[in-house]
Amino acid sequence: MTTIAEKYFPKISPEQRLRFEQLPALYREWNDRINVVSRKDIENFEVNHLLHSLAIARFISFLPGTKVIDVGTGGGLPGIPLAILFPEVGFTLVDSIAKKIKVVDAIVSETGLTNVRSITARSENLRGSYDFIIGRAVTETAQFVKLTRHLVSAKSFNVKKNGWILLKGGDLAQELAPFRASAEVTAISTLFEEPYFETKKIIWLPL
Repeated sequence: MTTIAEKYFPKISPEQRLRFEQLPALYREWNDRINVVSRKDIENFEVNHLLHSLAIARFISFLPGTKVIDVGTGGGLPGIPLAILFPEVGFTLVDSIAKKIKVVDAIVSETGLTNVRSITARSENLRGSYDFIIGRAVTETAQFVKLTRHLVSAKSFNVKKNGWILLKGGDLAQELAPFRASAEVTAISTLFEEPYFETKKIIWLPL
């Protein structure tokens, strides 16, 4: 049976396929103990969470050696699915709530990922230099950018300039008004055919 990841990323390796196959059961198991995914749509995990996370990979193919930080990762989304898809990219997953990072660590361990590290911290207290900051349904964009700007490296080498790549939904006109000149908005419905993505968007904010 073709996995949801293979539908859009047909060239994944057998190892990647196995890891993607593991995720739904792992998240359902952990979600019963620590709520990291909305209980009402955990049964739709493959589309609503796994595929949604991978939308970023349809927008940009991170080059080997890229450093990505997932701020407010919750249980590891979108960071863990992207780390499976890009094994030569370093992912740092951050959340201020320790029990959510416990879920991240467990799933990283179970899937055998070696390109993920996790940190329990608030973003404003972090140090480091990253090419991209990613986030899914994170706080209001201007506030998020303000709290994380110090983490973005000025030197770009990917096709897209370094900055923020955010997964958001709904009407973002007012929220993105301060970034009108620089924000690039991509409708995920142009990347995936599933109805869930009708109102979902990728926001790219270059540094």
